[in-house]
Amino acid sequence: MYNHFSRAGTLAALCAVVALPAAAADRKVEIINKTGYAITEFYGSNNGTDQWEEDILGADVLPHNASVTIDFDDGTGHCIFDFLITFEDGDQLKEEDVDVCTVGEFTFE
Repeated sequence: MYNHFSRAGTLAALCAVVALPAAAADRKVEIINKTGYAITEFYGSNNGTDQWEEDILGADVLPHNASVTIDFDDGTGHCIFDFLITFEDGDQLKEEDVDVCTVGEFTFE
């Protein structure tokens, strides 16, 4: 009986240690615009949701050859995000499955 509880305790501790890296991961990503056009809207949502979050840029614009650092920590623990950008002419570009826990920068070209 003791051995059974010992194994359960060890398994629980191992699961907690394995869960720590994602929970403690830095989700800050430098978004770089190399498209030749200004980005007027930027959305980033974890792929566990089917809705886009709010426009991260708000009233700001990300000009060509400029960058902005965004913290994608939305409190869910998710690392995989989809990005949607809107250009000044209304065209959009979507990038899927970006791992914000391991990527330090992401360039739109």
